Amino acid sequence: MSSDQFRPLDTALPRDEALSLLRKATAGADDGELFVERRKSEALVFDDGRLRTASYDASEGFGLRAVRGEVAGYAHSTDLSIPALSRAAETARLAVGDGGGTLADAPQPTNRHLYSDQDPIDGVTFPVKIETLRDIDAFARDLDPRVVQVSATIAASLQEVEILRPDGIQVRDVRPMTRVNVSVIVEQNGRRETGTAGGGGRVGLDGLIDPADWQAKAREALRIAMVNLDAVPAPAGIMEVALGPGWPGILLHEAIGHGLEGDFNRKGASAFAGLMGQQVAAKGVTVLDDGTIPDRRGSITVDDEGTPSGKNVLIEDGILVGYMQDRQNARLMGVSPTGNGRRQSYAHAPMPRMTNTYMLGGESDPADLVADIKDGIWAVGFGGGQVDITNGKFVFSCTEAYRVQNGKIGAPVKGATLIGDGPNALKHIRALGNDMALDPGMGNCGKEGQWVPVGVGQPTVLMDGLTVGGSAA
Repeated sequence: MSSDQFRPLDTALPRDEALSLLRKATAGADDGELFVERRKSEALVFDDGRLRTASYDASEGFGLRAVRGEVAGYAHSTDLSIPALSRAAETARLAVGDGGGTLADAPQPTNRHLYSDQDPIDGVTFPVKIETLRDIDAFARDLDPRVVQVSATIAASLQEVEILRPDGIQVRDVRPMTRVNVSVIVEQNGRRETGTAGGGGRVGLDGLIDPADWQAKAREALRIAMVNLDAVPAPAGIMEVALGPGWPGILLHEAIGHGLEGDFNRKGASAFAGLMGQQVAAKGVTVLDDGTIPDRRGSITVDDEGTPSGKNVLIEDGILVGYMQDRQNARLMGVSPTGNGRRQSYAHAPMPRMTNTYMLGGESDPADLVADIKDGIWAVGFGGGQVDITNGKFVFSCTEAYRVQNGKIGAPVKGATLIGDGPNALKHIRALGNDMALDPGMGNCGKEGQWVPVGVGQPTVLMDGLTVGGSAA
């Protein structure tokens, strides 16, 4: 536990005064809250044999929101003082106007704790972190003489939040986050390729700086780089595609997950708008968003409005059964909040966001799914991509993929992109493997300029009709 606990409603913003100002700002409103945050983060980057970056950031502030209908007034400040809060309350109050709203019911409290409140930055000394980075560098270089460059990162942060509602409900959450990444560059016959591996979660650094953990990451980064050394130009055309388990779920997250967030559907901007209760995916496909998995990167004990996170079924056996909701969109759509109201920081208003989004596994042997491909690719690693929420169209680049013909896995391919649209891709899923896995803890999600940590997952997925973009003649 942090030795210097963040208790702003006991000190800088006395609770009774803060509550009085919040109630004035939200009188006649439908909802609102005071969100107070303190955050610190540290990142150490060891690159090309030396410590390249050592950064430490700390911030604190509050955000006050008043909601009336579809309008929200939001004001924030780095000044934790009653005068600053008074000015913010006056600003946020403008959205309420003459009032007339009925304050929404408070979130149900929870005694659940999904992660430790230990400070991950102070939990390991600075010299130990530096020595670990040196060890990672030396180990990765010793793995293979073709390794010409190594980059290793140790990152940790601690976010402490207090949420106060007009009804007097007060919620506190302390959220650790850690991550270790290893990247290598290999060279052979004048050709250079890169491989990267990493991960972490809402855990301390102790396990991640254990040699057994980072050595596995270094070996995986080298394996990916060596695969890419042998890669040939990717083919192009409409093909069968098998997606690997775990991190390839990022395609599910982007192409489908965003389309199932409540605000896009309330506004009719999602490709899934108006399809509740209808078949939107192949039978057997079940997709969940689950913020309740202990220690996972995307998990939250409570969301940033104070609602306990949930295990929410979005698609069940191919039928659309739910959206992810914050409090405002849930009220406007006549449903219950799902614990998905998230914000990047005190300077941002909450909105419906994903936590850990994944597809359940099926009954097939993954090897059988790949063997069932007549002409296509097997994609097991992904990089960046782009998605149009309104129609679900996506373009994703593969970081590791293999050519498959007549069930035989061939050479790795380089430069492959997958092109399609989420709703159509869901309907063309042919089979699901029994190897459902979550990613190693490396995802960040962007929406309307806000970034939050997330998790993804899926089993091996075999689908038809995806367009593969490549450069092979």
